[in-house]
Amino acid sequence: MKNIVLPLMALCVFLTTAFAGTSAHADDYDKISLSVGYFDVFDDEDALDMRAEYRWDSPLIWQIKPFAALEYTTDGSGWIGAGVYYDYHFGNGFVITPSFAPGLYNDGGGKDLGHVIEFRSQIEVGYEFENASRVSVGLSHLSNASLDDHNPGTEVLSLYYHMPVGMLFP
Repeated sequence: MKNIVLPLMALCVFLTTAFAGTSAHADDYDKISLSVGYFDVFDDEDALDMRAEYRWDSPLIWQIKPFAALEYTTDGSGWIGAGVYYDYHFGNGFVITPSFAPGLYNDGGGKDLGHVIEFRSQIEVGYEFENASRVSVGLSHLSNASLDDHNPGTEVLSLYYHMPVGMLFP
């Protein structure tokens, strides 16, 4: 498993930077986000993690914005959730994005996280290009917040590519 994650992440970095455009902060847009990552990165039940997300640019309150996400691992587990995120732009294209989402988890053949309700907290560090596309690295934690006595939690290290919806549907 570990042998496939690094080459896939390297491929994602190459593809996203090869077509991303020049550096500068651009206006924000709704984005479709895709990622590949390493599920259970700090423990022994590792798997390839794949995600697809829709991130709205319209704030709910202040600059806190909604998103919806699907996650699937190669060992058959899946998570679906919706939550909020905040983009903190540092200038020169750099962005930090914390997010939080409750969701529903099915362990399939993967790691038993103890409950069907799992909360995802995540921090991303990224770079946004002039065309508003972005590449980022995220570290997330899935936990049932002690809704069950069994609450092992897990961490996922992910490489994201965020693409403005207008790039897909001009």
